[in-house]
Parts: sequence; C-alpha cells; structure tokens
Amino acid sequence: MRRVRTGGVHWPGRLAGRLGLRGAEPRSDEDGHRHATWLELFLDLIFVYALAAVVARLGSDPTPAPTEVLAVLGLFVVVQWAWVGQVYYDTRFDPDDAPHRVLVLVALVGAGAMTLGVDEVPESVLLPIGYLIVRGVLLLLYLRARPTSPMARTVTSVYLTGFGAGWLIWLASLAAPATARPVLWIVAMVIELATPWVGWRWLDRWPVDNRHLPERIGQFTIIVLGSALASLLFAVPDHPRPYMIATAGVAFLVPAAVWWVYTTFVTTRLLQTRLRGGQAYSYLHFPLDGALLLLGWALGQVVRLVDDDATRLPLHLRLVLATSVLVWMLCGLVLYWLWSRPSAGRLAITGYGIVSASLVAATVSEPRLLLFLLALVIVGYAVLLTRRLTADSQETDL
Repeated sequence: MRRVRTGGVHWPGRLAGRLGLRGAEPRSDEDGHRHATWLELFLDLIFVYALAAVVARLGSDPTPAPTEVLAVLGLFVVVQWAWVGQVYYDTRFDPDDAPHRVLVLVALVGAGAMTLGVDEVPESVLLPIGYLIVRGVLLLLYLRARPTSPMARTVTSVYLTGFGAGWLIWLASLAAPATARPVLWIVAMVIELATPWVGWRWLDRWPVDNRHLPERIGQFTIIVLGSALASLLFAVPDHPRPYMIATAGVAFLVPAAVWWVYTTFVTTRLLQTRLRGGQAYSYLHFPLDGALLLLGWALGQVVRLVDDDATRLPLHLRLVLATSVLVWMLCGLVLYWLWSRPSAGRLAITGYGIVSASLVAATVSEPRLLLFLLALVIVGYAVLLTRRLTADSQETDL
C-alpha cells in the first residue's frame, strides 16, 4: 500500500489526531499485504440477504416480464454500488478505530433497511432511506479522512463532490411521487457511477491496494455465486427422487466451474500491477456479477421445471440462460484484456464458449438435456481457460 506522507504539523494534522485518524493506514500482514478485516466481513453478511431479496423479486415464474428483469438488475446495481463504495474507502483509509467501527455499524443498519425495502420499491421509502444511510456514512468517513494528508484531500474532494450530489438527489426522491422516484434514482446513480471516471486523473495518483481490492471484489462475487447455489438448493423438493438429486448435481457444475475460472484468474494476479485507480476492474464486475445472479436464478428454474416433469423450457428462460453465460464470458475476456491483448488461443476459447452455449440454448428445449449440455460446455470452457491462465501466469513469473 503506498504511503501518503504529510510535510510538517499543521491544523489538518491536529484535527486528524482528534478524529482518531492521525497516522492511520490500512493494516497489512508481515509481508505488507492488505487483507479484509473482521469488520469488512461482518458488513458482507447483510449483503448476502440483500442479494437474496433482489433475486426473490423474480419469484418462481420461469417467464418474468422483461421490465421485472430490468428492475432486478437495477436493484442489483444499487446494492453492489452501496457495497463497493465502502470497499474503496477501506482500501485507501480504514483506520479501524472506534468511531470508524460505529459508523460502519450504522451503515450496516442502512443496508438492512435496503434489504427490507427491495421487495416494495418504488412505493416504500425503506430502500432509499437505507441507501441514504449507507452513502451518508461513506460521506462522513471521507470527511474524517480528508484532513489526514494533501493526497487525501484531493481524493476525498472527488468523492465528496460526486457522491454528495447523488446523495442529495436520493434525498429529494423521498418527497417525489412513487412513480417518479425511479427516474430520480437513475439520475443519481448515473452521477455517482460517473464520478470515479470524471476524477480518474486525481484518483489514479493514489492507486488502490492491488491485493486488497481484487480480494474484496472477489468476495462479493463469491457472495453472488452463493446466491446461485441457494437458488439451486431451494429448487430441489423435500425428499427428492434420485433423478432430481442427479439433476441438481449437474446444475451445480455450472457455478462450480464459474468459481474455478474466477478464482484462478484472481490468484494468478495478472492484473496486480495494472489496477491503478481500479475503476475498470471494479466496474466490469457489475455486468459480470449481474449475469451470475441471473444465471443462478435461471438454473434454479430449470431444476424446478425438471421436478414438474416439463418437456420444454420456455424460450424466455433459455434466453436468460444464454445471455447470462455470454455476458460472463465476455466480461472475463475484457478483464483479461486489462492485462494484455488476448492471444489467438484466448480468443478461440471465448469463441468456443459463446458459440457452444448459444447453440445449446437455441436448439435444445428439453430441460434435462439442455442442463447436461450446458454444464458440459461450461466445464470444458473452464478447463481450457484455466490451462491458459496458468500458462500466462507462469510466463509472467519468468
């Protein structure tokens, strides 16, 4: 983690001392590597339930309306953004003192309100109130960190300006009619999401921790995969028949293969020296994780239809399956591209995955056969890509 030094003692330094931030830096291990703290992991717990609430909006209907799918994806972005904001603060500051812990616990309460309000938006104000609490705490944390150094003032100015503007719009939405609230939320989210890109020149001067950020972003992806596993488990009936156990086992191969590929990519640390401000890396995880969320729900629906002895899968469900897989693969390719221009072999592996998954979804409608073939395609993709990533990592180490 790069240190930000101050020259001399002045009033911002004295104020930082009074706030418990003087000389505070993110804690690291003996090798100087920053890892997630117990407080960060505790905060993650509530977001497990938040994602479950988001997925629950789709229900058990295998053909939800496109507007409902878009609403779920929008809510997912709001939840993930609320989580990501805390991660970026932690990776640069995180004094882990008593005031910091109290503020994060307040943010946890806000995340709980968001979780309770997901199912009732836009009529209920629980979600915007919860979001205001979470982001309000983040603004207070940046205000606490602002006096600690000249670089901290530069970085926090970017966040306080953009996130503060978004926070005011969310606040104004409380007084708006229920039908107008989503429009205001979209405007606020566009401003907040654009802020790190508008201020990238200043943010890149203080690069994120190249171990901590991928670890934390990866932990959220694991939470999303956990949601996918939950969708599968809830689709299996009580006292399942043997063929249902086998069906669930085949479906499990899909998130397992996704996990295998993702963790291989993260642990090879191909992007370790190229993260800088981390904007591209973290933003690519919005479509990637959103696709995995829908993929888990769709797999659960396939298992449920097998239990109902359905002979055909609805076209809508097959489209969700195919699109989720394609977005996941393309995001993986772009993440790789952040490190190096993909070789012909890397492009061929992605092409194999996209074409094979598309053909399966387009031509196969029988649930068990589609599930088997899709699992076969993704496991094959995982094997090929893991070998490629391992070879690239070994070449980098030479």
